[in-house]
Amino acid sequence: MVTINTNFLKLQSNYLFADIARKVADFKDSNPDSRVISLGIGDVTRPLVPAVVEALHKAVDEMGDAAHFHGYGPEQGYDFLRDLIMEYDYKARGVSLSPDEIFVSDGAKSDVGNFQELFAQDSIVAVTDPVYPVYVDSNVMAGRAGELVNKQWNRLVYLPCVKANDFVPDFPKTRPDMIYLCYPNNPTGTVLNRAALQGWVDYARREGCVILFDSAYEAFIRDPDVPHSIYELEGAQEVAVEFRSFSKTAGFTGLRCAYTVVPKALRVSDGKGGKVGLNGLWNRRQCTKYNGCAYIVQRAAAAVYGQAGRSQIEGVIKGYQSNAALLSAAMKEMGLEVFGGVNAPYIWVSVPKGMDSWGFFDHLLHSAALVCTPGAGFGASGEGYVRLTAFGSLEDTEEAIRRMRELR
Repeated sequence: MVTINTNFLKLQSNYLFADIARKVADFKDSNPDSRVISLGIGDVTRPLVPAVVEALHKAVDEMGDAAHFHGYGPEQGYDFLRDLIMEYDYKARGVSLSPDEIFVSDGAKSDVGNFQELFAQDSIVAVTDPVYPVYVDSNVMAGRAGELVNKQWNRLVYLPCVKANDFVPDFPKTRPDMIYLCYPNNPTGTVLNRAALQGWVDYARREGCVILFDSAYEAFIRDPDVPHSIYELEGAQEVAVEFRSFSKTAGFTGLRCAYTVVPKALRVSDGKGGKVGLNGLWNRRQCTKYNGCAYIVQRAAAAVYGQAGRSQIEGVIKGYQSNAALLSAAMKEMGLEVFGGVNAPYIWVSVPKGMDSWGFFDHLLHSAALVCTPGAGFGASGEGYVRLTAFGSLEDTEEAIRRMRELR
C-alpha cells in the first residue's frame, strides 16, 4: 500500500484562515439578514487602478494577435518587468542588483513556502512569535519542525515579539540556519528600524545564517528610519533573500504577481566542505517546477512603475492608511492597547479583560457581525490580541467602528 508523507499528518487539522472562513459561513447561514464586515483576512477591496487595467487590456489584445502572441515565458520573469523592479525598487534606494537576481512569480506566499526546499532537512529554523503560519507549516511539511508540544514545534526556534521587547525579536540562544523575518510585520503591523535590522544582518553574517525576509508590505512604510529593503543594509546581500508582492501594493491578490530576490553573493555550505550559491539553485528549482507568471499579469505589474500607475496606487495606499488611523484611534478611545497601523495595514489590538483571542472573535462576530483575526492563531505570543486590517472601504471601516462603539 502507498504510504503518505507523514509530515502532512502532523499539521494541525485546520488552517487559521480556513477556521475563520468556516465560522463566518456558519454565522451567515444562521443570520442571513446580517451584513458581515470583515476586518480579518487581509484581502484588498479597492479595484485595480486605471493604469493597470489599461495595461491588462492592451496585453490581452496582444495575446489575440498572432504577431504579438506570447506562449511560455521565461521562468524567471520577462526582462521588461525585472528591469523596472531593479530600477525603481532597488537602484532608486541605492541598492545595486542585476536583473538575473530577481525572479518574478505568482505570489510571495508560494515563494516563501517553497524556498525552504533548498535547505537540508535537518536545518534549524527560527520564526518570530506571533508568526505568519506559512513559515511554520511549510517546514512542518518538510519534516524540520519536529513534534507539536504545548502548541509549539519542538525543533523550531521561536523568537517572541511582544510588548515587553517592543516587538523586536531578541537574538536566539540556539543558533538557527534559517531565520524568517517579516517587516512591516504580519500580523502585528510593527517594524524594525534601520539599526535593529542591521543588527539581524550582522548576527546572520557572524553566525552563518540565512535570513528569509518577507517585505510584502514595504509600500506602507512612511518612517524614514525604516528600510524598505533589507539590502539597504551593509552586508545583507551575503545573507538574505527578499520576498516582495504586488498583492497589497497594487491590489493584485486576484491577479497574482510577486518576486523574490536571491543575490549571487549569498552562498551556503554544499555539505562537502565547499560553498554553493542559492541564486543558481533557486533558478534550477523554478525552471523545473514553475512555468512563469502570465504575460498579461507581468504587463500589468510593469504599469505599476509608470508615472500614472505610481500616482494612482499611492492614492489607494493612502486610503488604506487612513482606515488604519481611524481604527487605531477608535480602539484606543475604547481603552484597548494598539500597536502597528502606522507603517503597515495591520493593527494589533489587545482584547478586553476577561476574554481570550477566540472569545473576542466570537463576541465581535455574533454581537456585531464583525470579523477579526484571533492573535492566538499566529502563535502562543499572539494570545490576548486580535489583528484588524485596514483593507476595507472607508464606509465599512466607519460602520465597523460604529458597531464596536455600540458594543462597548
